[in-house]
Amino acid sequence: MTDSPTIAQKAPFPVEVTEGKTYFWCACGQSKRQPYCDGSHKDTGFEPIKYTADSSKKVFFCGCKHSSKKPLCDGSHSKL
Repeated sequence: MTDSPTIAQKAPFPVEVTEGKTYFWCACGQSKRQPYCDGSHKDTGFEPIKYTADSSKKVFFCGCKHSSKKPLCDGSHSKL
C-alpha cells in the first residue's frame, strides 16, 4: 500500500468527453490506459474516481494525480 500516487505525467490529459458518458479516472497513476483506470490500483489503497460528463466538451484530466480538483487538472503539476 502506498501513500502517494505515481505521477503518470507532469501535464494534464486533454480528453473529448461525451455528455452523459461516465469515465473512470486513474487515481493511483499506475494504469497503462492513462488517464483511465485499468485495474492497476489493486492493493494500492487507491480507487478510481468516477466522472460523468455534464456536456460534450474537452476536459483536462489530471496527469500528475496530485490535483485538489480530481479528476480534473488544477495546475498542481507545475509545483512538482
